[in-house]
Amino acid sequence: MITSGLRTGYHLVRSGLFRYGGGDPERAHEAMIGWLGRLPATTRATVRAPVDVAGIRFPNRVGLAAGMDKDGTAAAAWTRFGFGFAELGTVTALPQPGNPKPRIFRAVASQGIVNRMGFNNHGAGALAETLRAKGVARGNRALGIPLGISIGKSKVTPLEGAVDDYLTSLRALAPLADYVAVNVSSPNTPGLRALQSARELAQLLSALTSEAAALSPRPVPIFVKLAPDLVGDDFAETMAAINHSAVAGVIATNTTLARDGLAPSDRGLVDEPGGLSGRPLTRRALEFVEAVAGATDRPVMGVGGIMSPADGARMFGAGATLLQIYTGFIYEGPALVRGLNELEGNP
Repeated sequence: MITSGLRTGYHLVRSGLFRYGGGDPERAHEAMIGWLGRLPATTRATVRAPVDVAGIRFPNRVGLAAGMDKDGTAAAAWTRFGFGFAELGTVTALPQPGNPKPRIFRAVASQGIVNRMGFNNHGAGALAETLRAKGVARGNRALGIPLGISIGKSKVTPLEGAVDDYLTSLRALAPLADYVAVNVSSPNTPGLRALQSARELAQLLSALTSEAAALSPRPVPIFVKLAPDLVGDDFAETMAAINHSAVAGVIATNTTLARDGLAPSDRGLVDEPGGLSGRPLTRRALEFVEAVAGATDRPVMGVGGIMSPADGARMFGAGATLLQIYTGFIYEGPALVRGLNELEGNP
């Protein structure tokens, strides 16, 4: 059960955040990340059912998903909330502004979010400089918990140049990351999801895992992030490509293009372009994690629609080894992290 006092206190804070900037979600997000970025670092991690995955020691199994802290501004803050790891990014080789605003919309009655951010970030090189300034190096636990970094394709880079684009980001960030996540599943960069197809994905993963091995005597683990809309033969072929690669694991899932599960008062978002996350994604993400776990022996990070400890328990039951939250953290705050860490029978 989510701690009631902590949950109530956060909901009061959330009420103010949701009104901030005239109710603009992106302005509230930027203000929150800026404030968190001023907090001093701590290395006191919350230890609960620690686990070794892909050669990384995670103090607990609950992580922050990519998208919350794209440029590492608040990288030193996430340990304070009880997270066992944090995934920064998604960043691209080239800095880019992302899609035109407005580009993020709350579906409050549904506990969901629709976003079409488009990988807005300062670039892989800038993130590397930010992390070095914070004393981060791979495996040194300068911030108390492992750091993953999600990398994506620059929008201006054509698909035929995608491999080199991802390699540029990998080379800049591998010395600083405990793992690297390869995002080929965002719906908000034109053509990106084509990289999930078996042939393209096999080529990309081969290049990245080979480069990771060449960069260090102990290669940085590579995880690949998939979309919940990948089904049928496409899913089977993609999983086969993953199983024949040297990747360490799978992150399932990204946002969905479907609009199932929206409350009547949120139906105005049905035609709003972008990916949907939160409660409307819960069932789809759970089913996808179960399918992925059944199709591979690689560890799976379960993410998508985890809005309560019960959702987390079902994710573990579906085969996830680690969890990540994003929209659940926005709606439920630190109480959700604590509740997930205190799950009875947390594997």
